[in-house]
Amino acid sequence: MPPKRAASSKRKAEPPSEAEEDSRASESDAGSNHSYSDAEPAAKKRKTAAKPKAKAGGAKGKGKAAAAKAKAKAKDPDAPPDPDAQPTNKVLPEHISFAPKVEGTVRIATWNICGLAAAQKKGFKYYVEAEDADILILTETKVNNEPVDPALTERYSHRYWAISDKKTYSGTAILSKVQPLSVDYTLPGHPDASAVKGRIVTLEFKSCYLIGTYVVNAGTGLKTLDAKKEWNKHFEAYIRELDKKKPVVWTGDLNVAPTALDLANPKTNWNKTPGYTEAETSSFARILNASGEEADAPKFVDMWRKLHPDLRHYTYFSYRFNCREKGLGWRLDTFVVSERLEERVKMCEIRSEIYGASDHCPVVLELAGPL
Repeated sequence: MPPKRAASSKRKAEPPSEAEEDSRASESDAGSNHSYSDAEPAAKKRKTAAKPKAKAGGAKGKGKAAAAKAKAKAKDPDAPPDPDAQPTNKVLPEHISFAPKVEGTVRIATWNICGLAAAQKKGFKYYVEAEDADILILTETKVNNEPVDPALTERYSHRYWAISDKKTYSGTAILSKVQPLSVDYTLPGHPDASAVKGRIVTLEFKSCYLIGTYVVNAGTGLKTLDAKKEWNKHFEAYIRELDKKKPVVWTGDLNVAPTALDLANPKTNWNKTPGYTEAETSSFARILNASGEEADAPKFVDMWRKLHPDLRHYTYFSYRFNCREKGLGWRLDTFVVSERLEERVKMCEIRSEIYGASDHCPVVLELAGPL
C-alpha cells in the first residue's frame, strides 16, 4: 500500500483502522491495507467523486459489475432494488434480527470491530444483542485494559482478552457463555512474545479447541512480510499439534484472501498487496492440506468457502473511495475447522447486513453438539 493520501474533511469523521494509523507509524497491521490497490481506479477520479451516486453493493460481483448496476439504477430511480446491493450506513440500526439458531447447535461469531470504543458509538451492542452468539470472537479491539461493557459482561460469564503492549493497537478477545477447560494466549515456538501478544487466544473445550486470531499483516509495501512468514510457520505447526489432541475451530481476522474468488481485483493485487501474496496463500493452503499432499498432516476445511463454492462475498471493505458501494472487498474473516468437524457444521454465513460499526462484517458458524 502506497503512503496514505490526505484525507478529505468528510473522512476525518471516520475513526482510522489500525492499518491507516500504522501508515503514519512504523508498522502496518490491519485489513485496510488490502483495499488500496482495489480502490486505485476510483482515486484517479477524485474530482468527480462528490457527485451523487446510486447505492450498489454487489458483494457477489466485482467492482465493474457493481458500477454498472449503479449506473442502471441512476437511469431508472424507480427500478426495484438490487437484491445483491449492500447497505452503506455508517452506524448500525437499533433493530436487528436473525433467524434463530439450529436446535442443538452452538453459535460462534467472529467480528473485526476496528476498535471497540469506536464500534460502541456506532451500534456495536445492537449486533451483540441480535446475534446472541454462544461464543463471540472480537479482533482489532484496540483496548488497553479489559473493558467493562454491559453488552458483554452481562451476556458472557467467561471473557478472555489478549491485549497488545502497544497502546490502542491490535487486540483479540473470546467471550463465551460456556466455560473452557483451559486458556492460552501464546503461539508456541514464536521467538518474539511481544509480536504475538494481543493476536491469539486459544480455548480448550471437552470436544475441541477454539482458536481466535488477529493474524499479522504483511504491511505497507510488504515490508513486514517476513514477520508474517514467521507467524505462519509457527501457526501451521501449532494448529497441527492441537489437531492431534482434539479437532480445532480456527477463526478471526486471518488477514489472507485464500483464492482469487476472495477479493475483487485479484490480478492487480497478486504479490503486491498484503493478504494476497504467494507466501500467504500458500501457507493457508498448507494448513487446509486439501489435496492430501502432506500425508502425515491433518486436513482442515474453510467452511464458508466449502458451503459457498462460487460466491464472491467479502468481509472487509475499506472506508476509502466508496469501496462498499463499488463491491471492492476482501474475504479476510472466516472459520477453518478440522475435517472431522465438517459434518457438525450446520451453517456458516457472512453477516453482510451488519455494516457501519466497522469496516469488517461478522461471520457466524453453528456447530452441532456440545463444545
